Amino acid sequence: MVMAEGTAVLRQNRPGTKAQYIQQNIRADCSNIDKILEPPEGQDEGVWKYEHLRQFCLELNGLAVKLQSECHSDTCTQMTATEQWIFLCAAHKTPKECPAIDYTRHTLDGAACLLNSNKYFPSRVSIKESSVAKLGSVCCRIYRIFSHAYFHHRQIFDEYENETFLCHRFTKFVMKYNLMSKDNLIVPILEEEVQNSVSGKVKHEGNHIEKTY
Repeated sequence: MVMAEGTAVLRQNRPGTKAQYIQQNIRADCSNIDKILEPPEGQDEGVWKYEHLRQFCLELNGLAVKLQSECHSDTCTQMTATEQWIFLCAAHKTPKECPAIDYTRHTLDGAACLLNSNKYFPSRVSIKESSVAKLGSVCCRIYRIFSHAYFHHRQIFDEYENETFLCHRFTKFVMKYNLMSKDNLIVPILEEEVQNSVSGKVKHEGNHIEKTY
């Protein structure tokens, strides 16, 4: 910004600027995932991951609203993905099974509380490494919303994904920053890329139930 002849005035970015930058790129073309995930030059990586995760939670609320039309506590009594995966809800004093829609609400509420916590994230300019380390756990939990929607409410998942590319973006995000194990990425978003790189070989897990939170 130039105030007078040859006099430059420098100022810090306003709070939320990074989030606005991400949202602007999403609005410009939500399918251009590489562009959306590419940080500006000099961007602190921890803050970049944090801002993206806040945006994912914001957009996942939209998917949660759509799921309410058919994901009911009497039909989806557990938070499941495939037959091999049953997830326990960590929102309770002792983790326990929850209807899928309750798990979804509890998980998004818990993620919002953590990401808005002044204790762990007091600054939007720099973030302590110990706080950045918590982002992987948040990613694992909110990913289960994608997996439940994909395997149990496919039409809703596909419609929302076609509009937002949200699960595609999230999957590339967690792979880019090693925030989740590939074994846990059970929605076959990157199937074509995997087929190209390993000649179509797909790893299958045994017939067992995994209970995790």
